[in-house]
Amino acid sequence: MNALRRIKWQYAIIALLAVAAAAFGLLRPQPVAPASTAKQKPSATDRIKRNPPPALFTDADITPIGKQAAAQRAKADALFAQWKRAHGTTRDDKTFAAWAARQVPAPPTAKQRTAQLHQVQLLAKTRTAAGKKAATWLELNGKKDIWKLYLHDQRELIPAQQGKVEKAELKAALKLAKSISDQVAARDKQPAPFVLDPTLRPEKHIKPGAKGPYSYPSRHATRAAAAVTFLGALSPHRSADYRWMQDQVLYSRLYMAGHVTGDLTAGTLLGDLIGEYELAVSGH
Repeated sequence: MNALRRIKWQYAIIALLAVAAAAFGLLRPQPVAPASTAKQKPSATDRIKRNPPPALFTDADITPIGKQAAAQRAKADALFAQWKRAHGTTRDDKTFAAWAARQVPAPPTAKQRTAQLHQVQLLAKTRTAAGKKAATWLELNGKKDIWKLYLHDQRELIPAQQGKVEKAELKAALKLAKSISDQVAARDKQPAPFVLDPTLRPEKHIKPGAKGPYSYPSRHATRAAAAVTFLGALSPHRSADYRWMQDQVLYSRLYMAGHVTGDLTAGTLLGDLIGEYELAVSGH
C-alpha cells in the first residue's frame, strides 16, 4: 500500500507541476510577429483571378491578323541568324537594341496607312458591347500579365530554382520589348488611328492637331511576340495556345482602333527577334 501511495503521490506532483508550467507559459508575454509595413503587390495571377477573361473573339475574327503575324516569324528567323553569326550568344542588350530597331521596316506610306485606317474604320462600325469588353480585357492584360500567368503554369511543373530563372528571363524580354518599341515609335512618329480619326475613340479626348500617341510599332504586339517566342520554346506543346492568345491581343488592338495592321506586323517582327535573342543569351 505504501509503495502504491508513493507512486500516486509522485504522479500528482508531476501533474501539478505540468499544470503550473502550462499556466506560466500562458501568462508570460508572447513574442508578436512584426506586422508588415508594406502591402504586398498583387501578382499577375492574383490580378487575373480578380478580373477573369470574358468571352473573347472567335477564331474567324482573329485568323486574318494571326496569319499576317505568323508570316513575320520566318523573317525574324533569317534576321536573327545574321545577328547570331556576328555576335554569338553573349548578352549585349544595348547593341542588340540598336540593331533590332534598325530591322523594323520603314512605316507604311501615307497611301498605305490611309487604306489601313479605312479598314479600322469599317471594323469600328461592327463593335458590340461584348466585343468592347473582350478588347478592354485584352488591352489591360495583354501587355504582361497574360504571359506571366502562362509562365506561372509552366513553373508548377519544374524545379523552383529553374522557374525563378525563367521568370527573370521573361521579365527581361518584356522590358526589352517595351524599350525598343518605344524607341522606334519616337523615331518614326506614326499617329495612332484614333489620333488620325478621333471619332474612333471619342473618350480619348484628342486635341485638334495632336501628333501622338504614336503607334508604330505596336507595343502590345512586340511584347506578345517576344513572350510567345520565349514561352513556346520552353513548352513547345503549348505553343498553339500561346499563338491563339497572341492573335486575340492583336485583333483587340485593331478592334478598338489602337493600331492599324502595319503597326501590328512591325511589332510582331520586332518581338520575335527579341524572343529569339533572350532564348539565345539565356542558353535555351
